[in-house]
Amino acid sequence: MKAKALKYLKDMLGPDAEFRSGQLEAIQTVVEERRQLLVVQRTGWGKSMVYFLATKLLREQGAGPTLLISPLLALMRNQIKMAERIGIRAYTINSTNQKDWAEVEKMLQDGCCDIVLISPERLNNARFRKNVLPGIANQVGMLVVDEAHCISDWGHDFRPDYRRITRILQLLPVGVPVLCTTATANDRVIADIQDQLGEGLSILRGPLRRTSLRLQALIIPSQASRLAWLAQNLPKLPGTGIIYCLTIADAERVARWLCSKDIQVKAYHAGGRDPADREELEQELLDNQVKALAATTALGMGYDKPDLGFVIHFQRPGSVIAYYQQVGRAGRALEKAYGILLNGDEDDEISQYFIDSAFPDPKISQKILDVLKDHGPIKTNQLLTKLNIRQSLAEKALKLLELDGAVGVEYNGGREYFRTPNPWHPDLERIKNITQQREDELQEMQNYVTHDECLMEFLCSALDDPKASSCGICANCQGRGFSSDVDQALAEEANAFLKSDYLLIKPRKRWPQGILPGESRIIPENRWLEEGRALCAYGDSGWGSLVIKGKYSDNYFENALVEGSADLILKSWKPNPFPTWMTGIPSMRHPDLVPSFAKRLSEILKIPFIPHLKRRSNAPEQKTQENSTMQARNVLGSLELYGRVDSGPVLLVDDIIDSGWTLTIAGYLLLENGSGPVYPCTLASAKGK
Repeated sequence: MKAKALKYLKDMLGPDAEFRSGQLEAIQTVVEERRQLLVVQRTGWGKSMVYFLATKLLREQGAGPTLLISPLLALMRNQIKMAERIGIRAYTINSTNQKDWAEVEKMLQDGCCDIVLISPERLNNARFRKNVLPGIANQVGMLVVDEAHCISDWGHDFRPDYRRITRILQLLPVGVPVLCTTATANDRVIADIQDQLGEGLSILRGPLRRTSLRLQALIIPSQASRLAWLAQNLPKLPGTGIIYCLTIADAERVARWLCSKDIQVKAYHAGGRDPADREELEQELLDNQVKALAATTALGMGYDKPDLGFVIHFQRPGSVIAYYQQVGRAGRALEKAYGILLNGDEDDEISQYFIDSAFPDPKISQKILDVLKDHGPIKTNQLLTKLNIRQSLAEKALKLLELDGAVGVEYNGGREYFRTPNPWHPDLERIKNITQQREDELQEMQNYVTHDECLMEFLCSALDDPKASSCGICANCQGRGFSSDVDQALAEEANAFLKSDYLLIKPRKRWPQGILPGESRIIPENRWLEEGRALCAYGDSGWGSLVIKGKYSDNYFENALVEGSADLILKSWKPNPFPTWMTGIPSMRHPDLVPSFAKRLSEILKIPFIPHLKRRSNAPEQKTQENSTMQARNVLGSLELYGRVDSGPVLLVDDIIDSGWTLTIAGYLLLENGSGPVYPCTLASAKGK
């Protein structure tokens, strides 16, 4: 078998290819011994080579097709192309290729498919579980679980749908080998995976040290200084790379700034991006057509560019494990690559938000169960008309409750949830322990930043690598590296950029569920707002801190914000036709705040401010309303129009946009009463905060 496996490896990678330490052993374990195996190896080790070669050898022995469960189907295109070189016929069943499902299923039935790739979410699809999975399970030659740390809720990227994999194991015939792979599993995660998959699971663990990666951590508190550092140092770094950001807004901002400095960088994230657009960006980086992608974790596990010269973190991730996984994208086939961590003022706040929102509050889960008991079966959007919770939180809670057996699902033109007879008791101790672990991981990452000895050894030790040792090449080991100092003029330019980096306000075009019973949810086009602008993101460097100070400390927005807004409108935005008058969103809590700002702005714009909108009741603040139905309902009950409305185009002013429903409904009222086009304009956007 060894000679044949080596031949196929060379066919895939070239005549000089040789097995890395542990690869052949892993293949032999699943092909010859037909055992269950967990492979824990560093990023870039070649885990995909193991399961593709094992699939080829098993198929030659008459085994059925391999079932590969992975969250990374969109990022496995180049691995699949390599597998095609040895005749592997790979197909996927996922949410983006529904038209191909029947053909793939026929390929499976006819024995013309060697490996079928599915996402873990597919295991939660009723049609797949009923019509496809039983047939696959009966003929599977090997089960592969890629990124197996996702099975464990102790892992840095736990995904509830991975829990369903244990059910597949129960369907498999006796003797079917199982291969689980990951690069980011410490002792606790490994033990949890063993508990779930059974005592028969063997462990193959290799050293995690990356010999080509030169690590460094720099403390640069302000965003402006970090932007300046990137512009100053990115041209010095070899080849192409990735700049990781914690938020979509920051990925977009970093890309815009660097492009303004003639450095070709594009933003990569999952927010509103078509999968084809992301694929195009991945290919541009693979082809070295861009210097870097400014990316969220959407470009993470599975992206394979062996000659990636650097990975920079614009902000600090929440755990050492997540950091190792991301920085390990660099230098897989290079003698020298860089992993540079920049640390900013906002890092802890963002990481703490992710920790606090990891688990639904048990009280919320119980409220969901009570609604389902009284009103089920109902769809998610119907549930949100009865509970003041975010849609993403409701979906997370429903998924966990379903896995606990407390909630069942029917399919009637979509997923409908109902309460099962099974009792449900939240595992508060488990939630407490995992939350505490996340807090400890955050502290560990903070310790990494200030660590003055070997950084690679620090990472490997945190991952319980028994062979962790000093690397000799990181900035700490060598006593030199990139400076945290930045050119002051460049930092001031970056600060000015942040102050001019406005955000788009896109019009809402549909009412939320339950607002207009019996009527169409589509907002008529002649009642849409125009595309608007927000001066900044709430709390960001630049204007953001001034907005918070003005709203919550001074009850007065400084003239600098007025002048900044005027510059945005007159120099950058230039709405056409230009507003002939303006009005503002009123508030009973702060009755003078927005009018004072709007009147000063109107003087600069030389258009009159007319207060046509008023509150008829002191409704709760929009930020306390957690989903679109509650937000829109809150505004509808409190906002009204008075006086004769001017027919000219109008600038609709508010301090902060959150849900967007206040502006949408105010604009609707203005348009319904004869105004011209309505341009929303706010000081800040709190969306995503």
